[in-house]
Amino acid sequence: MFHREPCFSSVDCLTNDAALPKTGQRINAEGTAMTLTQATFGTDTLLKKALLVLGGSALIAVAAQISVPFFPVPLTMQTLAILFVGLSFGSRLGAATVIAYLVEGAAGLPVFANGGFGLLPLVGPTAGFLFGFVLMAYVAGLVSERSKNVFAMAGGALLASAVLYIPGVAWPMFGAELFAVEGKWVGSSASSIWTYWVSPFLLGDAVKSVIAALLVAGGMKALTKKA
Repeated sequence: MFHREPCFSSVDCLTNDAALPKTGQRINAEGTAMTLTQATFGTDTLLKKALLVLGGSALIAVAAQISVPFFPVPLTMQTLAILFVGLSFGSRLGAATVIAYLVEGAAGLPVFANGGFGLLPLVGPTAGFLFGFVLMAYVAGLVSERSKNVFAMAGGALLASAVLYIPGVAWPMFGAELFAVEGKWVGSSASSIWTYWVSPFLLGDAVKSVIAALLVAGGMKALTKKA
């Protein structure tokens, strides 16, 4: 039998409502909405988490090598994979998976875009985005832990995509200079950042956010029907 706890704020009420069977959401031991991986593989154990981190980092590595034609620039699948990992794994495990991906690349595995590896990409023009991927997965996971509604997850994925640009553009604008990194891209102007680093990718970000949300919401719905 389900028991509704008293709620003292709108957030409490939303959390309590999520625990009711009419929403189709499952609640884990921490009182948050069960992630797709928890619903699929059951109770988290250290071994399961380790395998998910390895599998998730491999998915991101493969996706980093794939792009599809789109306008105005091709769609890279790397951020789609990161959004999917965040929404599916939850905030902490999703962030840990991206950290593992970065460690793998730094250690010499060719997991970065175009087969890149080593420490150079981690101080290069896109270093802010690489480190920002951790935050991206974490934010997407936070939203997924609150709701499995496809619109909420799509909005959360959009928010995570927007947050990615904070470290992504801060690094070439002034971050690299603070760490004495040299390059023609160091100290890029705001207009240059917008023209070449941000605006061409916004439409693709929106499309990938919706796709990631649909994939995870579809997976949860299928598991709910199966149960």
